[in-house]
Amino acid sequence: MTGTQKKTLRVLCLHGYRQTGDSFREKTGAFRKLLKKSVEFVFMTSPLVVPPFEENEKEDGGSGWWFSQPNDYFRAQDESDCIKGFEESLAAVDKQFQENGPFDGILGFSQGAAMLGLICGLQQQGKLSYSFKFAIFISAFKSRSVPHQYLYGEKITIPTLHVFGETDQVIQKPMSEEFLECFHDPQVLMHPGGHFIPTTAAQKAAYLKFVENMCEICKEEPC
Repeated sequence: MTGTQKKTLRVLCLHGYRQTGDSFREKTGAFRKLLKKSVEFVFMTSPLVVPPFEENEKEDGGSGWWFSQPNDYFRAQDESDCIKGFEESLAAVDKQFQENGPFDGILGFSQGAAMLGLICGLQQQGKLSYSFKFAIFISAFKSRSVPHQYLYGEKITIPTLHVFGETDQVIQKPMSEEFLECFHDPQVLMHPGGHFIPTTAAQKAAYLKFVENMCEICKEEPC
């Protein structure tokens, strides 16, 4: 690669609870458009199928990354001993890296962002078969499941960008702020909105700055 060529980053995207790779992709259209010259986004779907809200519903309730209760239920605020499906989801992410990688970074939204935090912890502790250089978190939170707590034992040192809304009613701001404590020198982009990826001019500048920095890092240290 010559000094005049700009690296295109490959970023694996982890959807939120009750979403799929396809539905998350549809919701990120404006965000992807902002970064289309610099980033190739690859969307995957978790292998865990969430039960429908009502018993008489014909369609499933999307997918999730782990369940906080044995009855295939998840709530971000749950403090439990349950991480049902977590190992299966980890294996699915590993498979994505082996079959479709390498990826320079990973982006996660909501429960997908919490999952990404756990994956970062595994990488920090040298327990992954693959590697990535940076992480982008949208509406993230720290898992309250007891078996996950060891993964927060070391501060994450890779570059990270944390995006969350002041009025998010799904993952409230204090939960995302608590999550920041797990990272060394996290970059923070707080916006006045709720549970979504903001794409106004102010956020665009922050995204572009972070991505440009990651392009330089990944150009010097290929995955």
